Amino acid sequence: MKKLFLALMVAAPMLAVAQVLEVQSLQKINTPANSETKIAGISPAGDYILLTTVSNEGLTRYDLASGKAIVLSKAQGAGYNVKISHDGKEIAYRETTIDSHRLRRNNILRQNFASGKRQLIAKGQRDLTKMDTKDAELTVTILDRHIALTRGTMTTMLAPCGEDKSYIWPSISPDGQKLCFYVTTGGCYVCNIDGSNLQFIANACRAAKWYNNNVIVGMADEDDGERLTASSIVAYSLDGQKQVLTDKSMVAVYPYAVEGAVVFTTEQGETYLLKVK
Repeated sequence: MKKLFLALMVAAPMLAVAQVLEVQSLQKINTPANSETKIAGISPAGDYILLTTVSNEGLTRYDLASGKAIVLSKAQGAGYNVKISHDGKEIAYRETTIDSHRLRRNNILRQNFASGKRQLIAKGQRDLTKMDTKDAELTVTILDRHIALTRGTMTTMLAPCGEDKSYIWPSISPDGQKLCFYVTTGGCYVCNIDGSNLQFIANACRAAKWYNNNVIVGMADEDDGERLTASSIVAYSLDGQKQVLTDKSMVAVYPYAVEGAVVFTTEQGETYLLKVK
């Protein structure tokens, strides 16, 4: 029994520092200069990213291989909760206006990259559960501080941590079986798509996105009450492993991920590509 105890004591630190992802390279991407830039999405194949501003104004597609940037929209709200189709060939996004009653209204548009055609999906929406693309059967957004999960034409409201909580940053796993989200007073969680099997991940894992079905990436940020003072990109596996992917030489925020790549921006508006496996 004593030998077993000693073996566990030795193994525990090894488990704590085990790699979640293997970092291969870190590359700065020469996106259009803008100190307000943040990432709004990455294609399933990892061949392009979508850029917006910190206030979600405008939307630009940036091709990672060629460096070509195409402005898709200059409208308010265009960069918030953009939906990319499973094949990466089209996106759905919003353009926000203020009506005569000073209420926000959203026109939902779909754009096909091959044809360049834009199509109005819905006009003057107050709720945003119609933010989907042709092949996106399952979408998620936040509505009245809770998670709104839409499958086809049916929307289900979820509050896995309680109806009294406020939820932000929901994300669906690639296989459509799990959700990750952040509770404003409680940290990052993962659960099944129906809200069951709730699992706490960490307090310092904000704006988390799925890397694959077993790993999420987010940001561990610190502030002085007015501005960010530090932020690193972190990865968590569902079996409890943690890895810090960026050091304190930069304030790295708002990551997006696909298998093989993590992209993020800095407080200075720089964009980076982290190749991993």
